[in-house]
Amino acid sequence: MPERLDPVLRDEIDDRVAEAFDAYLAERLAEPGPLRSALDAGRGAGVVLGTVAFGAFATVVAQFEPTVLCWIWGSLAVINLAWLLTRPRR
Repeated sequence: MPERLDPVLRDEIDDRVAEAFDAYLAERLAEPGPLRSALDAGRGAGVVLGTVAFGAFATVVAQFEPTVLCWIWGSLAVINLAWLLTRPRR
């Protein structure tokens, strides 16, 4: 059985992972694509984040019923795609 990591070492590893993840996200946001163009156009990700939050809530309420979950998440995917495809073009 492996020994537990020293708390100081664990914190250092967590910090390095967080820094690497921040650098990765910064690189991704610098690349051209739908997210970058939406941010440049001044449109936030509120719709997408709202639908994901609604989906998480609906998943709990639906008590993990597969048919209901497919309808919920399928509908949310359509909403998110419509939002992405109808954004103003430059």
